[in-house]
Amino acid sequence: MSVPTRRQDRLGHFLDLARTRRPAYLRDLEQLVSIDSGSYSAEGVDKVADWVERRLRLIGFDVERVRFPPAADGHRTGDALVGRRRGGLPEAEGGRRILLAGHMDTVFEDGTAAARPFRVDGSTAYGPGVSDDKGGLLAGLTALEILGECGMDAYAELVFLATPDEEIGSPASRPLIESTARTAHYGLGLECARENGDLVIARKGVADFRLTVTGRAAHAGIEPERGANAALAAAHLTVALQALNGHWDDVTVNVGVVRAGTRANIVCPHAELRIEVRAATTADIQRVTSAIREAADHPSVPGVTVEVEQLDLCPPMEDTPPRDACSTTRAARHTRPAWSSARRRPAESETPTSSPEPAFRSWTVSAPWEARTTRPRSGSTPPAFPSASPCSRT
Repeated sequence: MSVPTRRQDRLGHFLDLARTRRPAYLRDLEQLVSIDSGSYSAEGVDKVADWVERRLRLIGFDVERVRFPPAADGHRTGDALVGRRRGGLPEAEGGRRILLAGHMDTVFEDGTAAARPFRVDGSTAYGPGVSDDKGGLLAGLTALEILGECGMDAYAELVFLATPDEEIGSPASRPLIESTARTAHYGLGLECARENGDLVIARKGVADFRLTVTGRAAHAGIEPERGANAALAAAHLTVALQALNGHWDDVTVNVGVVRAGTRANIVCPHAELRIEVRAATTADIQRVTSAIREAADHPSVPGVTVEVEQLDLCPPMEDTPPRDACSTTRAARHTRPAWSSARRRPAESETPTSSPEPAFRSWTVSAPWEARTTRPRSGSTPPAFPSASPCSRT
């Protein structure tokens, strides 16, 4: 029997084992979905963490529970979990460290689980967080159970990371995510899969900006010439910034919020624009940022000044040549990648490395952001899980 045939047989065996667990999986999923765990509900997130921690310990993981200090506004984020299980293949002999990353928080308020309880209709399960990301967390745990029961230990270490604040951009857990991912060779995100099974090989980054426009107030009927209309300047800026669309491939600029003025008989002294930029490369985000600042430096209304603030930046996961090489290698082997990236860790190299910071191979199986996809080979095994991220944006 050839090596590819044996590999396909083994993958088929794993899938058969996963299918036999479907009833138990759905029962466990109902338990998780029935816990309200919004990002701002630390108590609810910690209940999910209790559940996940127990499950990890049952399958032989050592678990570190990470508690974060309260934020400046007093908000306490729930705990994070880092589970680790050593394998039987040392890194020096080619063993790899594999990271599975997901999140325990949802976007839903307390009470949603009772208002919209878990249910299954045909082949679809419904409930708050059923796909993003409680189904993913449970899928990852189930896969780890199957590997353990089959005696699969040809790895250096399995690492399971569950975070409490992905839906609000991971303000507390981002350093933990980055430090944990930095030591991994491969990463698998555990977020909801694309409906058609496409692989995601690149994802746009997002930058948020606030432009504060300051003019000069004056009576609009008696002495308008003494004013400097911030609303007019903001309107010209809106047109100029929207016109940036189409200048670069895979770049969008959206002036989504415009606020100006308080009274109709006063020349508007203040205005504000909120802008979102999405781009496939860091270089394009930098180009758009420069264009925004250039426009702000030259307002169309005399006497007006414009301040530019970058409020947030979630860098893109770029489609790099090493990632293309990895995808090509897997296609040649007639298998579909089982591992996907924690978002925005760039792939460094396809060649195994023994350095302290090994190359992080990145694929994502799905994404709530715009993403470039590649179709799997016909007949290949569908991946079980999709990607997660230090930043979240739909």
